[in-house]
Amino acid sequence: MSAAIGLSTPVLAPLLPVTGTFALPFSAYFTLLSYRVVHYRLKDEHYLGDNSSTTGDLNNKLYLATRCHQNFVENVPLGMILAALAELNGGNRKTITTALSALLVFRILHADAGLMDGIGIGRPVGYWGTMATIGGLAGYAAYLVKGYWGL
Repeated sequence: MSAAIGLSTPVLAPLLPVTGTFALPFSAYFTLLSYRVVHYRLKDEHYLGDNSSTTGDLNNKLYLATRCHQNFVENVPLGMILAALAELNGGNRKTITTALSALLVFRILHADAGLMDGIGIGRPVGYWGTMATIGGLAGYAAYLVKGYWGL
């Protein structure tokens, strides 16, 4: 007869059910943004860079698709890390779900109702909403561990 030594699987899983759930929609949207970049690269036959330096046209679809993809990569990982930290420290699952839902909506607004439309209203709404969500997640994660600092 054998005995389990150390931590067993039921103790470890699931550690991050909310953050893990949002991995799918964020990854799906990331894939869409990446596909757009490839699509416009093939269409423009410009396989390296974003073509903005040669044309000077800031409304070039390849340039805009590249910026949408880069903006997503710049912001979403930090939001996911902050959500995971909050969740690991006992954060309310509804609060984290709301924050990650908002982050996804703001990123979609920023790209699809903002940058890809030139300068649509989604761009400032998406930007400021993303900054507020990331700031809120950071503050919430810090609040959850305030006891560590003796507060």
